Amino acid sequence: MWDMNQRTRDLAPALEGETVTLARVTGETGGDLVLRRVGAHYEIYSNGLFLMDTRDGTSEREMVRASLAQLPAGRSHARVLVGGLGVGFSAREALDDPRVSSVEVVELEPQVIAWHDDELGEAAEYVHRDPRCRIHNADIVAWLEKASAAEKPRRYDVICLDTDNGPDWTVVENNNRLYEAAGLEQLTRLLAPGGVLSFWSANTVDSFEELLRSRFGSVEVVEVVVARGVPDTVYLASDPL
Repeated sequence: MWDMNQRTRDLAPALEGETVTLARVTGETGGDLVLRRVGAHYEIYSNGLFLMDTRDGTSEREMVRASLAQLPAGRSHARVLVGGLGVGFSAREALDDPRVSSVEVVELEPQVIAWHDDELGEAAEYVHRDPRCRIHNADIVAWLEKASAAEKPRRYDVICLDTDNGPDWTVVENNNRLYEAAGLEQLTRLLAPGGVLSFWSANTVDSFEELLRSRFGSVEVVEVVVARGVPDTVYLASDPL
């Protein structure tokens, strides 16, 4: 039986600012998936690569806010699709908007979903328990391929992809398909009329912006200042050509 007093003792250094590894599991891609606590915050790593933490989430939230802001005036009962659950900031931002009626999230790692029942849950107010939110435990590339191939695919007013560190810095090699012409075609099939497609990136990628401009009538690049390093980047695309 797990000793809760021992758990408290193990976390004591973290509360003082030290780092404690809470879980280390084998992810769906075969590498290490790690959850760490640093002080009052949590971090997720994949194969030693930092993915996300609970410190801020400004750019993830801005991705959703900016996408919803571009919807046609008067749009309500919006359906939102989010690629990547992470620490839940993107899904929470969507659920908190009164125009949104449902949010679907596609997350590859079952353990990340499970962590929201425990350590990660409070950061985004247990998004997966909201009756308007549905979590799909699936590979986003395979899920999009199947969903877009349906005879009458479900359409979304906003699609936000926060699955990688950017078009040129994917966590899973196969995810590069999301940022290629074929992937954009699949995403477009799932967009409702007047819908908005958005991508999160840790940096600007000129070649990806050029691809978006060749396929969409409206493309906006939003830079979000972060505490350290270059600004995060959000790409917004609408009006497919």
